[in-house]
Amino acid sequence: MSIIILNEKFYFQTDRTLRKYSQLKGNCNVALCADNIQIEGICSELGHPDVDTEFCVAYKKYFPGSYRNYTSLENERLFHVAPTFIERWVYIDEIPYIETFDIINKNYMLEQYMGV
Repeated sequence: MSIIILNEKFYFQTDRTLRKYSQLKGNCNVALCADNIQIEGICSELGHPDVDTEFCVAYKKYFPGSYRNYTSLENERLFHVAPTFIERWVYIDEIPYIETFDIINKNYMLEQYMGV
């Protein structure tokens, strides 16, 4: 999924005929995962991507092929995710730690992973 970060939110577009769209409409609580990072948040539909000029400019710059091929299609819809919780694994001197950012409660923690 091609994601743009603007105004402390994550933006992406998808086709409203896809399974992802119906899942998002049924549950606004989402998790975006990449590498060793998980970002949880509340997802909202904003309408057709062309309603947000700032998104379109950034999307065209960073994902020109996707912008060209999909953004103008009638079924494309723009979403943003307002993050509520971020977790990532970090290694300090080869020791695993879990770093968490609880955005709702404004809390940060770095705890060594002790395993089971």
